[in-house]
Amino acid sequence: MADGVREGAGGAVGRGPLMRVVSAGVIGTTVEFYDFFLYGAAAATIFGPVFFPQADGLVGVLLALVTYAVGFVARPLGGVVFGHFGDRVGRKKLLAVSLLLMGVSSFLIGILPGYAEIGVVAPVLLTLLRLVQGFALGGEFGGAVLLVAEHGPARQRGFWTATPQTGGPLGNLLATAALAATAYSMSSADYTSWGWRIPFLASVVLVLVGLWVRLRVAESPLFAEVKREARPERAPLVTAFRRHPRQLFSVFAARVGENAAFYVFTIFLLVYANHIGLPAGAATVAVTVGSVVQVLAMLAGGALSDRLGRRPVAVVAAVLAAGWTAVFFPLVATKDQMWVLLAVGVGLLLHGLLTGAQAAFYAELFDTTVRYSGVSVGYQAATMLAGAAAPLVGTQLLRSTGSPAPVAWLLAACLGLTVVGMLIVPETRRSQLR
Repeated sequence: MADGVREGAGGAVGRGPLMRVVSAGVIGTTVEFYDFFLYGAAAATIFGPVFFPQADGLVGVLLALVTYAVGFVARPLGGVVFGHFGDRVGRKKLLAVSLLLMGVSSFLIGILPGYAEIGVVAPVLLTLLRLVQGFALGGEFGGAVLLVAEHGPARQRGFWTATPQTGGPLGNLLATAALAATAYSMSSADYTSWGWRIPFLASVVLVLVGLWVRLRVAESPLFAEVKREARPERAPLVTAFRRHPRQLFSVFAARVGENAAFYVFTIFLLVYANHIGLPAGAATVAVTVGSVVQVLAMLAGGALSDRLGRRPVAVVAAVLAAGWTAVFFPLVATKDQMWVLLAVGVGLLLHGLLTGAQAAFYAELFDTTVRYSGVSVGYQAATMLAGAAAPLVGTQLLRSTGSPAPVAWLLAACLGLTVVGMLIVPETRRSQLR
């Protein structure tokens, strides 16, 4: 195992090939989440006046976040389509298609005229491009995590499958850093007029690098073995629902709180910061620092899950994150940079431990023949509910009540559902993927 024996592959794989697969997962996922989160950060800060100039204050932000939420609606559809072909054709090819779709849609957002130039057509086209982004990302997580899980050594599966998960905070880190660097390098008028487009156009370079890396890795050895021995499932998702209904619900439930926590601690934070008059730079710095902490916490969560089990690590992290919601907003409301850093840093630390422990857990719940479909659909269905609703509902609650307390209670309830999802199935740490 220390030399990297591949489960089901019929032999050992050296550290080099495994590192290529891991690098492809991390780089590709980072690029896709960069594009996806870039939109979220722009929706919370700049898309209101550019695409919805007739709406004032939080109303304009809310309309921009509606287009942001649309991307989550398309993610389950992407999970179905990419999962189906990923279980029939292979993981590698579908991951390349996903990355290409994301890159093209982000580039087009970067050159899309605003409301002042083409009127109502601008937000309509923005929404359509966001749908493409969501569809592309719907197939990303399942494929990236499974490709690593099906290559890596069984005893370290938790750690290695946590590595593609780091693409989320790394992408968020790059997105917020790109927007912040662009905003600080020019006047406010120039940034609102055209400067915000630069980070979207720059994604072309990242996508080309990601494609080059992904096309150099080998197909999953477990998928190749199954394909040699039997015909692929004609309808993998139908088979997954028939064979693994509890596992599908487990993925869905476990994902809800984890996803809601991430978007409350990052995207909704930007909305709340603007509402209370906290300088945008302070919130952005907090998310940037918190994202670094989150990356390390994900790797730690995966490693701990190899030692202690997936369920204990995830459940403890979810419970602690639910408790942290009680102090998160009061700390941010102080408007003191150090307290804001603490609030976001601890929140993303707990989120990182939770999601790091869950990556291998999802892969270990399903058979190889339906694994891409089962993981993608359960995962993305929860994302549609939690990821879309958290910033959108949070903004509406903030607008109607003036208080973040309802958001904190809602997030705690979502994290309670995560605990349920982790406990309704047996521990998977010693499961064989074959």
